[in-house]
Amino acid sequence: MSAAFWQDKRVLVTGGAGFFGSFVVDGLRARGANVFVPRSSEYNLVDREACRRALADGKPELVFHLAARVGGIGANRENPGTFLFENAMMGLQLLEECRLAKVPKTVIAGTICAYPKFAPVPFREEDLWNGYPEETNAPYGLAKKLLLVQSEAYRQQYGLNSIMLFPVNMYGPRDNFDLQTSHVIPAMIRKFVTAKAQGAESVELWGDGSPTREFIYAEDAAEGMILAAERYDSSEPVNLGTGDEISIKDLATLIAKATGYGGRFAWNTTQPNGQPRRRLEVSRARERFGFTAKTSFANGLQKTVAWYMENPS
Repeated sequence: MSAAFWQDKRVLVTGGAGFFGSFVVDGLRARGANVFVPRSSEYNLVDREACRRALADGKPELVFHLAARVGGIGANRENPGTFLFENAMMGLQLLEECRLAKVPKTVIAGTICAYPKFAPVPFREEDLWNGYPEETNAPYGLAKKLLLVQSEAYRQQYGLNSIMLFPVNMYGPRDNFDLQTSHVIPAMIRKFVTAKAQGAESVELWGDGSPTREFIYAEDAAEGMILAAERYDSSEPVNLGTGDEISIKDLATLIAKATGYGGRFAWNTTQPNGQPRRRLEVSRARERFGFTAKTSFANGLQKTVAWYMENPS
C-alpha cells in the first residue's frame, strides 16, 4: 500500500458512520487520509442539494459512496419502493454532483442482490445482465445496478473516473442486530443469544435452510474497497468476496455453537428462502488490484459473536 497516495488526501465517505463504512473510514485514517463523513441528519443524500453541499463542505479528492437503505429479506419485502427510490436517487445525484464538482475519482459500493436470481455459480461479473434479480430484493438490486450503467456512461461521455465494486454479504462487529432490518448472521446471533438466556427450546428461522450464501468479514471488504480506490481505474464491475459458500442450515449450526445455544431450529417454510445460491468468482479483484480476503469465516464469526456479547442491543 502506497502511503504517499493516501497521506492527507481529502476523502469523503457517504455512509461512513454505518456498519461497513466505519471500517472503510478506519482504514483510510490509518493510512493518513483526511476523512469527511457527511451524517444523514445533516445531509439527506436523497436531496440533490444535500449532495452538492456535502461535496462543497468536504472538498474531496476522492469519494466513497457507501450510503444505502438496506435490510434483510423482510425489510426488502416491506419497503420495495423506498429501497428502489432512495438508493437510486442517492447514487444518481451524488455521481452527477461529483461530475460537476470535478471530483477526480469516485468509488461506489454495489450489491450482490443485483445478480440474476439464477445466475450460474460462481457469479461472474459478466453475468450481471443475464436475468432478473431475486424478487424479494430486486428493487434494491436494480437501483444499485443503475449506478453501474451511470458509471460506464459518465466515463464514456465525460471521462469521469468512477469504479463500482460488488461486495458479497458482509458481517462483523458493529453490524445491525435489529431483527426487523438485520441480515441473516446478526439476526441468528441475536435470536440464539436471546433463546439461550430465556431457556427457549426452539428458535424460528425463515425458509427451509437450503439456500447457500457467501460471507465476507466487513474489515476485509473495506480493505478491498481501499485497494481498488488506489489501484483500479475502470468502470468494469468487480466482485469482492471469499469464493466460499455455506448453506443457511449449516450456518445456523455454526452460530448456535458459537453462542452456546443448544435448542432446536424451527424452520418456517411459509417464509421466503431468497436467492437459491450465492458464491462469487473473485479472481478479478485479485488480478486487477491485488485483493484477497484474509479473515477465515470461523475467526470472523467468533469476533462478531464476542462483539455482540459485549454490546447487546
